[in-house]
Amino acid sequence: MMVEIINAFTSSPESPPAGAVDILRAGLIPLLILKLKTESDEIQELILGTLSNCLRVEASEALASDVITILKEKLTHPSVTIRSKAAQVILEIGTHPEGKSTVCEEVIPLLVSLLEDADPEVQASAAGALMFATIKPKALRAEAIPRLLKLVAEENSKARLSAIKTLTMLAEVAEGRRKLLECTNTFQQCLRDPSEAVRRAAEIAIRVIQWKPF
Repeated sequence: MMVEIINAFTSSPESPPAGAVDILRAGLIPLLILKLKTESDEIQELILGTLSNCLRVEASEALASDVITILKEKLTHPSVTIRSKAAQVILEIGTHPEGKSTVCEEVIPLLVSLLEDADPEVQASAAGALMFATIKPKALRAEAIPRLLKLVAEENSKARLSAIKTLTMLAEVAEGRRKLLECTNTFQQCLRDPSEAVRRAAEIAIRVIQWKPF
């Protein structure tokens, strides 16, 4: 039944955000979140993907439905896909001001731990979620920097770009900048990355890390 409900809103040729708006207007977000507790792994994957699209548009209804508590459980799920998709939902929540503080309070330590997940997709999703959710002092206390640097140093890491951007934000805090000043060689290596986006992010990171007040 849940598959039919989701398909009814997402099977149109319109882009996913259009279907997401329809789901939001129909008030289905609380039902989708509730079903994450009882449905099979395959259906949960579908629901999490749908929530990602919906929460890109609006997050308040999901936050009111205690979505963070459920997502915390999904971040430690045995399924790689569910862990990854749960982190992607958190990423979307973190793009909204009302979601950022909620994510920060409850989820940052879990996201930091997922930076060392055995699966590259989970690492990338966790790094992306941290990039949007990070409130700097809490991330520093959660020991995010060493784990993010490890991802930056891995040339083939899918999380490399998100990790660089998250570290750049942490470098805006004096404590973070002090820790990263010893690691600029890691970012220098990224200047040879085949991805222009990674090279540009590395240049910005180096400037922020080496910044000194006048």
